[in-house]
Amino acid sequence: MSARQVETHASIPHPRATTVLFGHRDEETALLHAYRSGRIPHAWLIGGLQGIGKATLAYRMARFVLAHGDPLAADVQRAKNLQIDPSDPVARRIAAGAHGGLLVLQRTANERGVMRTVITVDESRETISFFGSTAAEEGWRVCIVDTVDELNPNAANALLKILEEPPRRSLFLLVSHTPGRVLPTILSRCRRQTLRPLSAADLIEAASQAAKLAIDDPSLVAACQAADGSVARALTLLGGDTFKLHQRTEALLAALPHVDPRELHALGDALGPSDRVALAAFIDSVDRWMSVRLRTDDPNANLPRLARLAEVWEKINLAARDTAEYNLERKPLVFSVFGMLAEATR
Repeated sequence: MSARQVETHASIPHPRATTVLFGHRDEETALLHAYRSGRIPHAWLIGGLQGIGKATLAYRMARFVLAHGDPLAADVQRAKNLQIDPSDPVARRIAAGAHGGLLVLQRTANERGVMRTVITVDESRETISFFGSTAAEEGWRVCIVDTVDELNPNAANALLKILEEPPRRSLFLLVSHTPGRVLPTILSRCRRQTLRPLSAADLIEAASQAAKLAIDDPSLVAACQAADGSVARALTLLGGDTFKLHQRTEALLAALPHVDPRELHALGDALGPSDRVALAAFIDSVDRWMSVRLRTDDPNANLPRLARLAEVWEKINLAARDTAEYNLERKPLVFSVFGMLAEATR
């Protein structure tokens, strides 16, 4: 479990139904120019932090391509962006998850109704029938993978096979929160598009619309300041208790490698039993702290320490996934996380 698995805030519409894109104008223009050139790369990896609009951009591109099947048509050549009218039949069908030209690979619930932590190989193999059978609709077929980080090894290999021999008029849009962890063989077959965190102005505007708050609301401003350019994170932090939990976790992380057992007990109590949002917020704070530590201009300067942190990050992700999936006690996870981090940062 990592930042990508933070619970989606109820205020945020699903990307398939989101018609407004905040920021990322250059990246949107690059996709548009590539499409209307008539020689668009068949696969794109859209990377960046969780909650900044990667999936929104992917669905925006999918809508445009499926609504405008001829890249050389006059309306495509005149287009200034990828926006299409929300009332367009393509937009309505994609919003309803009912467009035959769009396949979305994402995590699904298991037989117990619990959300899986990975995208399985059976789900990935849907691409074979989707691209290999007679088209239900004429024109392009688009596959969005949200996210490629969550493909298990077999699912990643199944996707790779079709990326190696892409069908005609096919487009793959792979969303990734951690592009550095994507299989090199998949990366090599994609045009990379890296999205930066939203600017302060774009973030506040997006969060204010989603939360239906004034842009100068103090709680909104405070949440946005701590959100690292992520709308999803800002909305998660808007809850008073969640923001306090984030601040408490940040303070403990800042004190590493020293840890106060009393504070760890208090943090474990604050997570509460069965509180998935609080658990996700805790792991999100840890995940972002780790990500910052692993981003360095000169990785060779502290290579052993960085290697230890990367190994610990994997262990924390596994422990967090188990805690969430099996609804385990939170306090042992808190002590385990900070124990591993203290050892790795000494």
